[in-house]
Amino acid sequence: MALVTFFTRIGSQVIFARTGIPSWLEKWLKHVPTAFLTALIIPAILLPKGFLDISLNNSYLLAGIIAAFTAYKTKNVLTTIIIGMTVMISVNKLLL
Repeated sequence: MALVTFFTRIGSQVIFARTGIPSWLEKWLKHVPTAFLTALIIPAILLPKGFLDISLNNSYLLAGIIAAFTAYKTKNVLTTIIIGMTVMISVNKLLL
């Protein structure tokens, strides 16, 4: 198993050791974390019970929208997490 991990990681180093990473690839790789996190977060927000739920009873959706707005406005991860969690807890307390 260690060999598999080693060879998958060493491949790009061997290929780009002398030439460096092409600029088009660097631009493309810059978007991978955003795409990955979006692919994880959106289904969790929109499908909390296994089916599409875009109602006002979906606390994940409400907290997600407010957290996204907070992230856009403040550009601060800690503030976004605190506000998102506060909204999530508050909405869950009100809906139960």
